[in-house]
Amino acid sequence: MPLGISDLWLLINAILILWVSCSHGQDSCDMPVFVNARLKSGGTRFQLNDQLDFECHDGFESRLGHTTGSIVCGNSGWSDTPTCYRRECEIPLLEKHLIVEPRKDKYKVGDVLKFSCRQRLTRVGPDSVQCYHFGWSPNFPTCKELVRSCGIPPQLPSGEVKKTNKENYEHNQLVEYVCNPGFLMKGPNIIQCVDGEWTSLPICIGNGTTCGDIPALDYGYVVESSAPPYHHGDSVEFNCRETFTLIGHRSITCAGGMWTQLPQCVATNELKKCKVSQLFDYEVVEFGHNTNISYRCKGRSEHKHSICINGRWDPEIACTKLQMQPCPPPPQIPNAQDMTTTVNYQDGEKISVLCQENYVIQDAEEIVCKGGRWQSVPRCVEKIPCSQPPHIEHGIMKASGSSEERKETFNPRLYAHGTKLSYICEDGFRISGEDGITCYMGKWSSPPQCVGLPGYPPYLMMHVILPHTLPSYQYGMEVTYSRAEGFGINGSAFIKCLGGKWSHPPECISIDCSSLPDFGDAILIGPNKESYRSGEKVTYKCSEYYQLDESNIVQCIKSHWIGRPICRDVSCVNPPRVKNAIILDEMPRYLPGSSVEYRCQAFYELQGNRNVICSNGQWSEPPKCLDPQGKCGPPPPIDNGDITSFPLPAYAPGSSVEYRCQAFYALQGNRNVICSNGQWSEPPKCLDACVVSEEMMEKHNIQLRWRHEKKFYSKTGDNIEFICKVGYHRKSPGHAFRITCQEGKVIYPTCVQNDG
Repeated sequence: MPLGISDLWLLINAILILWVSCSHGQDSCDMPVFVNARLKSGGTRFQLNDQLDFECHDGFESRLGHTTGSIVCGNSGWSDTPTCYRRECEIPLLEKHLIVEPRKDKYKVGDVLKFSCRQRLTRVGPDSVQCYHFGWSPNFPTCKELVRSCGIPPQLPSGEVKKTNKENYEHNQLVEYVCNPGFLMKGPNIIQCVDGEWTSLPICIGNGTTCGDIPALDYGYVVESSAPPYHHGDSVEFNCRETFTLIGHRSITCAGGMWTQLPQCVATNELKKCKVSQLFDYEVVEFGHNTNISYRCKGRSEHKHSICINGRWDPEIACTKLQMQPCPPPPQIPNAQDMTTTVNYQDGEKISVLCQENYVIQDAEEIVCKGGRWQSVPRCVEKIPCSQPPHIEHGIMKASGSSEERKETFNPRLYAHGTKLSYICEDGFRISGEDGITCYMGKWSSPPQCVGLPGYPPYLMMHVILPHTLPSYQYGMEVTYSRAEGFGINGSAFIKCLGGKWSHPPECISIDCSSLPDFGDAILIGPNKESYRSGEKVTYKCSEYYQLDESNIVQCIKSHWIGRPICRDVSCVNPPRVKNAIILDEMPRYLPGSSVEYRCQAFYELQGNRNVICSNGQWSEPPKCLDPQGKCGPPPPIDNGDITSFPLPAYAPGSSVEYRCQAFYALQGNRNVICSNGQWSEPPKCLDACVVSEEMMEKHNIQLRWRHEKKFYSKTGDNIEFICKVGYHRKSPGHAFRITCQEGKVIYPTCVQNDG
């Protein structure tokens, strides 16, 4: 399906936003940007591998022609942008005698087709149909030479024909029905004889059926309602929390055992703006939520009014010819009760819609004929089951054998829409508010709370002092104990009242310490006593060859010794052996700071320090005894570089090899190394290249000075120049905008936005 310019711009904008927000690896995803779509399930933040379900706005569909879709949160962000495209209707292959007007390749939602037959044939079916978000409705007519008449109209349960029945009705004749007192009509009140068959009957439903619990409103609360049970006509008023705005009707009404459509609470800072066409003479083209505008159509004197409701004008801004055109027969809404009819309706007439079993209506319950088109067409959506009910602290779900509580589904852990469950509290707690919850479209209503019962004064223990007592204590109140002289409190000094019971009380213990524990090689400084008072300290030291780690002080705290001096062996043994060398005056053990001396055997030269020192239990690097005529092995490797020749297993004294660096790395030092006395001279280094990050430039509001060359990689020593983006000025000093690459480090200057 081809995209319009506005659709394409929305798609590009959404993809750019999504790319910026998900350009780094992450373990969660924020709410994505929706394009002509809305969130189907709850949640504002999603973990890795979570699935987000979305649905298209009315009149829109996915690229594959579906009205719903899903995306997954991955390491790089969302797998796709939730995008829907404007739905269009196409004319199917028509029979040769049927004439359709107007004739176009594509029709947008709301367009109406009118039909007639050639060669004086009779039309069987509607004389017009309308394009909806679910396609054309009702079905296209046919043309026949002969048509049949109908017999007596069918009986309507809980209703009757408004006028006296005849025994025979011609093709296209109408019959009107009314419901008995105490019943409501759902569907068209008129049926028609169409080629010997009557169109579908309406349905009369009793208005004495009560409604279930009040459904929960996300980010909202009930302002005013009557007490249950809720009868036909009862209303409940809602309001939204602070920083949220209510969209839709403020109240819902019990009608025929079902609540009317809930409003929405939308975050105020997320409310969408409305746009007007440039054809209208307005200085601005975008208007905020709840803005009223007045406009006048060309050639007309009267003014029309419309209000912006979260991105949509109500009513839609339009200038059409001033004539009251009839509407096509009402649409057959998917998953609604059969409303098949070929009768046209006049401007202002309404039809009440009833969804099929296991479906619930969304949006208005009535469709309205307005300006030759059906307006406010609702949807019948499947009743969504609920997952496991919420857990409440100190409460459990009330057991019940009723099959109504858990209706059969493919997954036994799901509860059907409308299911009611009750809670009971643990001993010492009572229910606050209603004891039950109700499943409404996949969500449970707010659960009750179990609040604690009051308790009696706490128990008095030996050696514990209680400041004062009360006759009774409320749930959550705390009492703090104090200790008697010579005793300490083990555990928390306070207890809490928990539903008629007290939390575990503290324990009173002696706070003196007994004899000192053994700390191995640590030696006590001072006398060793049989007992020590709480707070008293003792000091330790280490013997020869050992060094103390951490503190040398141990303290008695409430009958426990705190601290543990550790004496670590820092002496050295077994000096390292050197090939072709001997150690002078070797000993079995050496103190820290001691050294040993090495001497090379005849005909060998000593390289390095002849003395090796003991430090912290480790010997320093020993020397080497080398053959003065010795050869060298392969040259040493270097990071980000290599030698220019093929490596050999051995090199003669005086040989040299050359190094070079990889692309964008700068060589530092002598590029040639020489073999001498069996050792290579110091090899060079390859310094890192500098990488200019587009993301960091965006963050600092800068760009490369020379736009014609995308120089994102630079060698050490190269100069890099930046300038501010359009609309920004320098915050960093001028010299910071010309930097020199130094070993891979790039220091970015900063620009700030111009005032005004």
